[in-house]
Amino acid sequence: MTFFTIETERLLLRKIDLEAYQYIYEHFSEKELSEFLGINTPEKLQKEKEKFKKGITTYNKSMLLFQLLDKKNNKVIGGCGYHTWYLDHARAEIGYALTDDNFKRMGLMSEALQSVLDYGFDKMQLHRVEAFISPTNNASIQLVKKFGFVKEGVMRQHYQKEGQFENSEIYSLLKEEHQKR
Repeated sequence: MTFFTIETERLLLRKIDLEAYQYIYEHFSEKELSEFLGINTPEKLQKEKEKFKKGITTYNKSMLLFQLLDKKNNKVIGGCGYHTWYLDHARAEIGYALTDDNFKRMGLMSEALQSVLDYGFDKMQLHRVEAFISPTNNASIQLVKKFGFVKEGVMRQHYQKEGQFENSEIYSLLKEEHQKR
């Protein structure tokens, strides 16, 4: 299987959609799957397999992820993409993470996010991109503000982390705002 990729200055962004997920889960060994997904423990692999079994898409919702690969060695160092894409409403929730601490604080997520936002608005025909962020995650808040996201409010006890409910701040970026940048 050939994967669509976007190249930036320091990264390769490998597109993983439903078709790609189905292929890798059907054809890759556990070792190949761990390597491809950038997973380094059996527990994390099992968690990913369970998510896949539950289904990546539901009625009127889908997802699209770009794996972030270090251009120097093709190592998976994180991901960035749309994990909740409402097709009928032309909006999606963006998510991103660097999974290798050695690559943090280098501006790589800014580099990736620019391309992922361009792809979302241009190819996916999104009208709105949303980000739900912990009020204590200053790095993430600064990242979305850099791209012109606007804070809309706080969702009280929106997600659960280690058994505790925590708030999320909601940020959004509209297509016309992105195009003006």
